[in-house]
Amino acid sequence: MRVLLDTCVIYPTVMRHVLLSVATRGVFTPLWSARIIEDWRRAALKLGPEGAAQAEAEAALLRLQWPNAEVTWPGSLESRLWLPDAADTHVLAAAVSGSADVILTLNAKDFPRNILAEEGVSRADPDTYLRGVFEAQPDLVADACAEVLTEARRLSSAPWEMRALLKKARLPRLAKAVS
Repeated sequence: MRVLLDTCVIYPTVMRHVLLSVATRGVFTPLWSARIIEDWRRAALKLGPEGAAQAEAEAALLRLQWPNAEVTWPGSLESRLWLPDAADTHVLAAAVSGSADVILTLNAKDFPRNILAEEGVSRADPDTYLRGVFEAQPDLVADACAEVLTEARRLSSAPWEMRALLKKARLPRLAKAVS
């Protein structure tokens, strides 16, 4: 399965790490575009220069780990597509160009299912998607989440608990399932 990650699911660190940890286990192939990564960098800039620098470094690591994840498309593709928010058309163009099965986003209202279906793409929020993967492969997702929890504890020197970490990462259904 090919899954396009929207900026809003890449930007939050824990959410991104859980998704990519699941992807490294072969559940899906992640996709994004240079514009999605640039949007992440711009969003991180709101945290200050350190936030932007961290996003740039993490984006470079993503590109190394997933060298085939970044998709491009001809301008003619984006110009023929329509979404309620024209600023999101590039996301759909990336999904179509990358032959994505699904777009993972928190922005449901700007990605109507009927419009996506016309392009052969569906939409899911990351919590619902990951909960579904958990139901099919609980050990795999639990291991991925445990890996992220260990890293969160190491980086923050805080005694994070799984449920609290995942809830803070806007993954409450997954948090309940894994805990």
